[in-house]
Amino acid sequence: MKYVFLVLGFLFLGMGGIGVFLPLIPTTPFLLLAAGCFGKSSDSLHRWFISTRFYKNNIEGFVKERTMTIAAKLKLLFAITVFMGFSFFLMRMASAPLASQIVLAIVWALHVLYFGFRIVTKK
Repeated sequence: MKYVFLVLGFLFLGMGGIGVFLPLIPTTPFLLLAAGCFGKSSDSLHRWFISTRFYKNNIEGFVKERTMTIAAKLKLLFAITVFMGFSFFLMRMASAPLASQIVLAIVWALHVLYFGFRIVTKK
C-alpha cells in the first residue's frame, strides 16, 4: 500500500502544481491529498513535502490554522463554480430529474458558504 500512496502523492502533487498555473484547477485540495498520501507512504517524504515553499505558500495556513488567503478562496470558488456550472448545464441538456439538479445546486451553495464564511480569511 505504501507504493500506491507514494504514486498517488506524486500524482496529486503534479495536479496541484498544474493548478498553480491554470485557474480552472484548484491547487489546495490536490496538495492536501498529496500531503496525506506522502504521510501514509514515507515519513521522510512527508517531512520533505511540508518543508517545501510550495506547501508553505499554498496550504500550510489551511492545515495549521484553517485559514486561506482571499486569492486562494476566490480561485477555489471560481473552479468549483465553473465545474459545477458545467455539470448543471450537462444535467439540463440531458433532462436530468429536477431533484438531482436541486442537489447539485445545494452542494454548490454549501461549498460557497463553507469556504466563503466558515474558513477564516488570512491577510
